[in-house]
Amino acid sequence: MKLVLKNTDHSANTRINILKKEVPCLDAAWHYHSQYELLYISKSTGIRFVGDSVSQFSPGDLVLVGPYLPHLWRNDANYYTGDDSVSVKTIVTKFNKNFIGEGTFDNPEFSEINKMLEESKYGICFGNDTSKSLHDEIMELSNLNPALQSIKLLDILNRLSTTDDKTVLSSSDMRQYTSENSDRIDVVLKYISDNYASYIGLNDVAEIACMTTNSFCRFFKKMTNKSFTQFLNEVRIRNATRLLIQGSLPVSEVCYIVGYNSITNFNKQFKQIMNCTPKGYRQTI
Repeated sequence: MKLVLKNTDHSANTRINILKKEVPCLDAAWHYHSQYELLYISKSTGIRFVGDSVSQFSPGDLVLVGPYLPHLWRNDANYYTGDDSVSVKTIVTKFNKNFIGEGTFDNPEFSEINKMLEESKYGICFGNDTSKSLHDEIMELSNLNPALQSIKLLDILNRLSTTDDKTVLSSSDMRQYTSENSDRIDVVLKYISDNYASYIGLNDVAEIACMTTNSFCRFFKKMTNKSFTQFLNEVRIRNATRLLIQGSLPVSEVCYIVGYNSITNFNKQFKQIMNCTPKGYRQTI
């Protein structure tokens, strides 16, 4: 899960690159790139990392990620077992700001789109209503010729820029312009994603990163804008929300499945992150 700069300049259309993926699981690399990315999940579930944001994702997930903002969509564990009954369907649209012409979005009539593109440095998640209304058009993008792709993408961005059905993801500007220390954070994030349901101590992850605990704490805070404990709790609670939605497991059982050995602590962490109790969350959904 190495943090890498992905280069798409070799594409035939260097201003827009649209890829339809139908694969067993998503790319497990925490990465960034110089283009904007509009990612739509048609079929897949898991945890989404964008900057310092940690969230659950499911079919209909629609996110705009700005240039150089690290991100990762990581599937639930059953996607990595070779089970043919689970798979991923997604449309990834990468584009340069000048895809429709140099300086286009600096014109007053495109001010809302320009504002949205600037805000995308934090990542923007669009709500289910907006996602559903654009499903067919986004899924069709890869089948259009380059001219129609540009026209349709402009229309989609215009509609996204005028909706209130959206949420800014990262709480701070986490854009990366260098891959320094990428290998270390890469290994740590993968370890947390794979082992959050088990006991993970600070000494364990510091050892994995080949650092002292004090050095690791400073390093992790710098790279994620969160303490290790805070980040681990978010991963666990986001997975708990999925279990609470998908099934009828007792809250106490969900608590232990996601790695807590105390229902009191689970309830406390859930309320801090989700602003409600696990029981209240399930009733609301």
